[in-house]
Amino acid sequence: MEKEKKTYKEPSSEPVIVRDPFAMYYPTLNLDETKRYTYADYLTWMDNKRRELIGGFIHLMSAPKRVHAHISMQLSFLLSTFVRKKKKKKYYIYYAPFDVRLPLNNETADDKIYDVVQPDICVICDSSKLDDKGCIGAPDLIVEILSPSTLKKDWNYKFNLYEKAGVREYWIVDPNTKTVNVFLLQPNGIYDLGTTYNCNQKMPVHVIEGLEIDLNELFENE
Repeated sequence: MEKEKKTYKEPSSEPVIVRDPFAMYYPTLNLDETKRYTYADYLTWMDNKRRELIGGFIHLMSAPKRVHAHISMQLSFLLSTFVRKKKKKKYYIYYAPFDVRLPLNNETADDKIYDVVQPDICVICDSSKLDDKGCIGAPDLIVEILSPSTLKKDWNYKFNLYEKAGVREYWIVDPNTKTVNVFLLQPNGIYDLGTTYNCNQKMPVHVIEGLEIDLNELFENE
């Protein structure tokens, strides 16, 4: 019995349009940057943009420059390596993107939180502040690496926010001058005047006992 011959269709020359599932389900958001939002609102923004809320107002974030990414990676490595070797105390080290919620007046409900930031690096000593969403409450150390677009925010808005929230130690890293400005929270809840360390110095990490960062190593190859 002769087998039935199969026939094949020639491939179409017409372009095939593939619908992007992300675009279908998560359309572009038209948010009002003059409006005040909460963390509850923030959780509904399912698009590919990174944002922070400071005082309830949106601050868009862009991808970091190469030098910024290099310093962040190097510093994370130095912190993590020391912590793993010592094993004296639990330290939790995270780098962006990682949500840190800073509730005021002990209002921890999602619709009562107006400050959500993604620090470049943060160190948390109290594991009770960690949950599946990130960190709720002030980290012990926050590091922000300056870029032209974040200069005002890091020195002004975030400085005031971290001070008010009770972040014990705040670093502002300047890749251009290869310096780190360290601010320590005082008993009165105010940051000190700050100490500037340059690339030829070793800098103590006050919240991690026994650790000093060689800034020459941090800024090497930059």
